[in-house]
Parts: sequence; C-alpha cells; structure tokens
Amino acid sequence: MTSVDSPSVPDPAARRRLRLVKLVHTGIWAFFVACILAIHVAAWLGAHGVAFVFIGVVMIEVLILVLNGMRCPLTDVAGKYTQHREANFDIYLPRWLAQNNKVIFGTLYFAGIAVSAAHWWLSGTGPGNP
Repeated sequence: MTSVDSPSVPDPAARRRLRLVKLVHTGIWAFFVACILAIHVAAWLGAHGVAFVFIGVVMIEVLILVLNGMRCPLTDVAGKYTQHREANFDIYLPRWLAQNNKVIFGTLYFAGIAVSAAHWWLSGTGPGNP
C-alpha cells in the first residue's frame, strides 16, 4: 500500500492532490536525471557547450536544494497531504532509490562535470590550449 492509498489520507481530494504532487515531482526528477546523464553523453561526444548547458541546468536545481535545506520544495507540499514520511512518500520511486537519490545522482553529476572538464581540456580547446 502506498502512502497515497493509506488510511492516513482519508480525504479523496487530499489523495488526488498528493498523487498530483508525486507525479509532478517524479517528472521533474526524471528531467534532472536525464540532464545529468546527458552531461556524460555530451562530454564524450565532444559537445562541450551542450554539456555546459546541462551542467548549468542541474546547478539551478542544486541551488534550489541548497537554499531549501537540501530538501526539494515539493516534499513540503506533499507533506501537507499525508502524515507518512518514508523516503518515497512524495515521489514515485522505489524507497531505496529515494533514500540514496542525492548520493547516487550527486556523484553522477560531479563526475559528469569532471568528465566534461577533462574532455574539454584534452580536446585542445580548453583553457591554456592554443
């Protein structure tokens, strides 16, 4: 039973709102995961400008998280509709992934930045190269 369908959300309107928040949150999460993976692809293809754009897009999300105490603002919105607080109460992800989300995708993001910088530097177009 998911937190949306649990007895702790007896109001049908609250259940619908929570489902909507979870759906939007999952969509936004998928967008940023795609951006993180695209950083790696763009870097390997030598599309340094594209990689830089994806790095910047994800950096906006990182700043939002930092300014919100490392919590997604949608977590607080979802919290209005349920008392449940398991790791995935606010998003349609397996609990283990929701629990480890920041570590997994933070590592991939910073690795993508490193890969992009290395490819840029080694391509001969980075700083210090003629």
